[in-house]
Amino acid sequence: MNVHFFCPRWGQEHTPWKEFLQHVKVAGYQGVEASLPVEDDERDLLLNELATQGLQFIGQHWETVCANFDQHYSEFEHRLQALAAARPLFINSQTGKDYYSVDQNEKLIALADSIAAQTNVPVIHETHRGKFSFAAHTTRTYLDRLPNLRIALDISHWFNTAETFLHDQPEAVALAISRTDHIHCRVGHTEGPQISDPRAPEWQEAVQQHLDIWDRVVDLHRQNDRSSCTFTPEFGAPPYMFLQPYTCQPVVNQWEVNSYMMELLRKRYDSD
Repeated sequence: MNVHFFCPRWGQEHTPWKEFLQHVKVAGYQGVEASLPVEDDERDLLLNELATQGLQFIGQHWETVCANFDQHYSEFEHRLQALAAARPLFINSQTGKDYYSVDQNEKLIALADSIAAQTNVPVIHETHRGKFSFAAHTTRTYLDRLPNLRIALDISHWFNTAETFLHDQPEAVALAISRTDHIHCRVGHTEGPQISDPRAPEWQEAVQQHLDIWDRVVDLHRQNDRSSCTFTPEFGAPPYMFLQPYTCQPVVNQWEVNSYMMELLRKRYDSD
């Protein structure tokens, strides 16, 4: 099984696409995970440069945030259709709202399924605070009700939301692992979605809790003869990243931390 790593655009928006993608290629990533630029010229530049560099593309959807459901539904459809037209490997969507009803969120998931069927571009749904998938126990409800629902697992959000490492919810975690197609490998903790530095000794318990979950996903992929397992090291920019008081300078370099996570997991998993 191949283990592929995707570089997040998040935090690197100031870097022109061509320069950014050159850095991504040199760093050893297999592709990028990013939303699609709105402007035609910038979108074409991105897609052309991805082809030039031989990089894969995971489409990322997060922009639909309006509270009104009908407007939300329309914007969600438009954005997913635009992403699918770019022919990504798949679309990773932050879907719905934590305050929408189950019926409303399921309508959005059904819309994503319909677009995936029409375009032959899979759509999976990221576990994320503020979305239908904001917590382990609520996501379990959707996974039980929708047997074809697939997810991008970012367990850091669930640790934060539950204020535990979820040892008291093993059934919900096991079900989520069984439906995981992609992993966001940011490390969070029980009081926040991102630790300051995964290399620091004081955070090794949190790192290990995440590794234990990711190990189980990778093992299941191998048992199921999956050809690849995809990761996005997603330590993010401020306010996720810790800043020094008063000076507001980052305590670590985001690019370096994500590169560290990629190399850590490549050594751990890329043995086939």
